[in-house]
Amino acid sequence: MARKGTIKNMGKVQREVSAAWKARKDAKAATTPDDKTPPTREEANRLAERAAVAVFGPAVLNPAPDAAPKPADKRGKAAKPPAPTARKGTKNAKPAAERKAAKEAKPKSSMSSREKKPKRVSALDAAAQVLAASEVPMRAKEMIAQMEAKGLWKSPGGKTPEATLYAAIIREIAAKGTAARFKKHERGVFVAGKGK
Repeated sequence: MARKGTIKNMGKVQREVSAAWKARKDAKAATTPDDKTPPTREEANRLAERAAVAVFGPAVLNPAPDAAPKPADKRGKAAKPPAPTARKGTKNAKPAAERKAAKEAKPKSSMSSREKKPKRVSALDAAAQVLAASEVPMRAKEMIAQMEAKGLWKSPGGKTPEATLYAAIIREIAAKGTAARFKKHERGVFVAGKGK
């Protein structure tokens, strides 16, 4: 194709573009009118069956004998089962005796079962406890080792828990400032802060 934008070649470019449009128009006209008409209902059903068999297998066309077909309404659609009728002014259609029996059958959750579970300590809370108990500044890796040794916190399987702890400490220092539980001693080393 000739280079666009130069006045010398403009006539040539226009001829090439119009030839391309003409070729497209001829290609569209060459298609048979059968391609443009939509398929009949029978053809569409046959195509849908073929697609269903290709995707789900032949069991789609031949359902199991125990699966009874649902009755169809006038339009050929499967009829929906009738909805249960509820009494006016009530939320559900069950009689009072059934509701009471269902309510009694449910086991009540006691507060004691909730209290039995010990609350999991986060890595940041455990690090604050370890750092408060320590008299020397510590690195994140040392804090992780101390937390695991004391049984305060154990890594759930992460590859770099010290990097995660370091980032959390830095975020707390940035967010709370002097009220943070940690204080930066030097690069990568922390001491206990004033906050609780």
